[in-house]
Amino acid sequence: MFLEHGTRRLHTTGVTTHPTQDWTVQQARNLAADLGTRMESLRSLLHDRDGKYGKTFDTVFEAEELRVIKSAPQAPRMNAHCERVIGTLRRELLDHGLITGEAHARHVLKTYQEHYNRHRPHQARDQLPPADQHHPAAVLDPETHRVLRTRILGGLINEYRKAPDQQR
Repeated sequence: MFLEHGTRRLHTTGVTTHPTQDWTVQQARNLAADLGTRMESLRSLLHDRDGKYGKTFDTVFEAEELRVIKSAPQAPRMNAHCERVIGTLRRELLDHGLITGEAHARHVLKTYQEHYNRHRPHQARDQLPPADQHHPAAVLDPETHRVLRTRILGGLINEYRKAPDQQR
């Protein structure tokens, strides 16, 4: 899982119960391919000192001209944004369901990533989701506009939006 600091955009690249150096390198390559030209807007990559992030992992990002920074030993606050996302995933998603396997985990994380990036407000972005650039033009009046609810992951998460040009 990768997190863009400025936009808070979340990227899930893969799921495994036993990550290895080779597996994390492949996830780095997958991210670089998925982001394509957007990689140019990124300046650095911060990761912890876990052994699964070897020199080859760093090389993938250095080839994209990103500065690779390793967090200081035993300093979780140095990577606080990522730690916060992990906590959010646990509280909002994983604490409320049972993951039955890798395929199920991939589906759940991909669905949550879509919600997180397109609908979930972020305090650091003035309550905007990562995919939005501007606030909606007007506040809805619940007396004159219908609000639709979309249930995500079986109702674990709900998203709300204005019904298309209909009045009550």
